[in-house]
Amino acid sequence: MHTDSVQKLTSVLTDANYKMAENVGNLLAGYKPEEYEALLIKFNEAVLQDLPLWQELQSRYYQHQLALWINMAEKAATGESKSNVIEASAEKDKRFASPFWHDNLLFDYYRQSYLLTSQWLKEVVTSISVDETTKEKLTFFTQQFVDALSPSNFSATNPEVLMKAVETGGESLRKGFENLLQDIEKGHITMTDESVFEVGKNIATTPGAVVFQNHLFQLIQYCPVEQEVYQRPILIIPPCINKFYIMDLGEDNSFVRFVVGQGHTVFMLSWKNISIEQEQLRWDDYIEDGIIQAIKVVQSISQCDTMDILGFCIGGALLATAVAAFQKKEKLPIASLTFLTTLLDYSDVGDIGMYIIGMYIDRNFVESREKQLCSGGLVSGKELAMAFSSLRPNDLIWPYVVNNYLKGETPPAFDLLFWNSDGTNLPGPMFAWYLRHFYLENQLRIPNALTLCGEPIDLGVINYPTYIFAAKEDHIVPWNTAFSSINLLGGKKEFVLGASGHIAGTINSAKKNKRNYWIDGETSMGAQHWFETAVEKKGSWWWHWIEWLHLQHREPKVPASLALGNSEYVSIEEAPGQYVKEKN
Repeated sequence: MHTDSVQKLTSVLTDANYKMAENVGNLLAGYKPEEYEALLIKFNEAVLQDLPLWQELQSRYYQHQLALWINMAEKAATGESKSNVIEASAEKDKRFASPFWHDNLLFDYYRQSYLLTSQWLKEVVTSISVDETTKEKLTFFTQQFVDALSPSNFSATNPEVLMKAVETGGESLRKGFENLLQDIEKGHITMTDESVFEVGKNIATTPGAVVFQNHLFQLIQYCPVEQEVYQRPILIIPPCINKFYIMDLGEDNSFVRFVVGQGHTVFMLSWKNISIEQEQLRWDDYIEDGIIQAIKVVQSISQCDTMDILGFCIGGALLATAVAAFQKKEKLPIASLTFLTTLLDYSDVGDIGMYIIGMYIDRNFVESREKQLCSGGLVSGKELAMAFSSLRPNDLIWPYVVNNYLKGETPPAFDLLFWNSDGTNLPGPMFAWYLRHFYLENQLRIPNALTLCGEPIDLGVINYPTYIFAAKEDHIVPWNTAFSSINLLGGKKEFVLGASGHIAGTINSAKKNKRNYWIDGETSMGAQHWFETAVEKKGSWWWHWIEWLHLQHREPKVPASLALGNSEYVSIEEAPGQYVKEKN
């Protein structure tokens, strides 16, 4: 290797290691070695308090491993084994779907021994007697541990990797190392072929214009496609931790394009990717300079007394707090509210409670992050993306490690994963406040426990027709917790449960009309009773929402105006605008 090549490689690795160390430092900011030591001490104490249980678990593990050895011996001698020591469900593990894992004696042993050990470790954690919080932590970290140590994640123990290396004469390994260096330099694992997509070219392409901008957001107004439209506009508030174009992906799965096509005038907030100059911004700023400012601009442009407002994920939490804070100050021009996969009650936050910004949320973690962030600083979008991916490592981390780095492959183009990798920064004070008062102390659900924009917050004063959507397999906003919003908000509520997860369940294209959703359950006896009494419908929930929305629109349609904005708020640039294109 030439000297200049070595120097270039050394420089890349040095820079990459610095970036990686910085990210890891942020992830571990809330935890100290003694936290892990205390966890292990509790585990050891629990084992010592019930030695017969430990001996039984050990004995069972040895018996299973012995049975596996006997099976392997039978298979070596006869070509087949008489019994199977692996649970049937484990046999369907997609990490080991290739015939190589089953046909080759050595790799079959690696596979089965790993699955046995994984099952045993999880059984140990489940069986020991510790408090619930400790058990949850042990369960989570054990799962992370066994996922990471799968033989599929290592070149020497993955037959697919070895076969490809042989077939390509080692080129796959060279390409994999190249992919690894590129991803270290970028600071995230490549999950899709990012070269295929360009925001404004083949993604986020619904025609419109930016009609307002400030230091926090751009406001997009979309062009009408119908000759007549409902006069009452719709304002969409996407999550501020991601780019807005999750609502406007391709033509076939664009929520915005669908709503515009149903005869509505649609406005969209495009949050700014926060820079270091904005590190002092707080939750109050997102309410006043974000939500409330957008409402005023939309009302001015539409010249309509009321509007329908939709909030998605944390955008919904911002919307709820904005309405609760300003409801007492002034009459807000709201006709209806829609909350998509939004938490207002944080009593059960699912997997994210185990692993937000890299670690389990507890008081020590939050207090440490507050010391870091309350006086300023940024929470990196890459840091957030890493945390969310770590919730589902076997779906969002390890498959890409294997395919990209061990096999040297380029992942296929997928618009949703392109969006998932395009994160935004958040201001430290805003994020630290969010962690403490929502996730740790769950104060939003308590009337007057919080004060925002100078007003005590009581969600019960929100008294509008409200549509609440949750996704059945959502690991970020558990649907049964989202259901509890029914008891926190005033007004008439409509709860709808969609199939699939946080994003796939929400962005379920009406054009493709796949999956299913549930409606019309009885709300008086809790989430499970609601589900048991609900009616299942086929297709996309978008159609149900648009029908519900039209029931709120009693006024006739009016001729559509091709002019976007007005004399006060003129068109600044074409959609999707510049803010959404800003990169970390």
